[in-house]
Amino acid sequence: MSQAGTLVLIMSIAVLAPLLAYGISRWLPVPLVIFEIVLGVMVGPDALGWAGDGEVIDTLSSLGLTMLIFLAGYEIEFDKVRGDTLRRSLWAWGISLAVGLGVASALSGWSKGVYIGTALTSTALGTVLPVLRDAGDLRSRFGSVMLAVGAVGEFGPVIAMALLLSGRSPRESTVLLAVFALLTAGAVWWAMRPRPPWFSRVVARTLHSSGQFAVRLVVLLLMVMLGISQALGLDTLLGAFAAGVITRLVLHGAAPESAGPVLEKVEAMGFGFLVPVFFVVTGIEFDLDALLSGGRTLLLLPVFLLLFLVVRGLPVYVLAPRDLPRRDRRALTLFASTALPLVVAITTIGVEDKVLTTREAAALVGAGMLSVLLFPLVGLRLRGERAVTGCRSRCGVAPSTAMRRSSISSRVKSKRAARPAVAVRSTDR
Repeated sequence: MSQAGTLVLIMSIAVLAPLLAYGISRWLPVPLVIFEIVLGVMVGPDALGWAGDGEVIDTLSSLGLTMLIFLAGYEIEFDKVRGDTLRRSLWAWGISLAVGLGVASALSGWSKGVYIGTALTSTALGTVLPVLRDAGDLRSRFGSVMLAVGAVGEFGPVIAMALLLSGRSPRESTVLLAVFALLTAGAVWWAMRPRPPWFSRVVARTLHSSGQFAVRLVVLLLMVMLGISQALGLDTLLGAFAAGVITRLVLHGAAPESAGPVLEKVEAMGFGFLVPVFFVVTGIEFDLDALLSGGRTLLLLPVFLLLFLVVRGLPVYVLAPRDLPRRDRRALTLFASTALPLVVAITTIGVEDKVLTTREAAALVGAGMLSVLLFPLVGLRLRGERAVTGCRSRCGVAPSTAMRRSSISSRVKSKRAARPAVAVRSTDR
């Protein structure tokens, strides 16, 4: 099928998925992303064979993940996640890295263990974010803690990849990360400075006109931070997240009365188009044949799924803030153990480096896929009736103002596109 036909099919799935999610929500609140991914697998080359990838599709999918991470950065309120919550999240990820590298190396040797262990420490914040929004949990105490855990779990592995898997010396990678941190700090300082009086007036006057000054400024900030991260050879997810943080500071500081409407417009662009493309393409590109090609591969799948819980989830549970109820800590464990985009990136590099076999990579990605399909759903159930009711009323519907009140590199799209998004080497990703 042509790329145009594939895009029509992808958007047809994007329209169908909310209807299915809404229809089934009266019996079981299934996160919308599950339908998007599963339907993507069904129409992919390893199932019905109706859809494939291509340069245009890959680009749109990458933009979808970028938008998810940008929105994740925007949603973080540092006055809620700093201090003890952030310290606990950092400690939990540090323990996850040590345990992950240790367990993976013990099972498969150090060379493979570096790739597998790093993948086991990741949290798919971009995947979890829509689930929390649709359940109305994003603004709750649980949502604030999950954002802190997810932010560290998303970017800790990116930094580890830059240091361990980039092909550069640790010293060079550290210098590049430090340069990015300094540039981001400078951008944050600029964002926190008072804006001239005309700024808020222009934002308000163009909000409902063709000018759309604020939306264009948001896109500019995103492109600038993506460009900086790419120029330094770092994962563009770092730039997307930083852009979200900076955008929040600019809008809430200079035009707080317009921040909500501006965010709604950006969300419409993301959740209405780019984000569904990312999730559907994730399903389309899943290597189902490699997963089903041998018995050992299928046996590895539940092993990796369990390791996601043990390596990533258990430290989060142990170090979760004490004010969270036990069932919320259990749900936090499941949400933190949800992984996929970085798992795909890391396994792609491992296969290209001839360290991981295609079957091992398929098993690890398959476990990540199952974590996306199962862990958020079970986590919602553990959260209790409030979360279930919230999902029933919102499941499959684009986030709204009411929801907000109650509620490395782009994801690898093809093997030839994988390397630059993680870290610059002499060859392409």
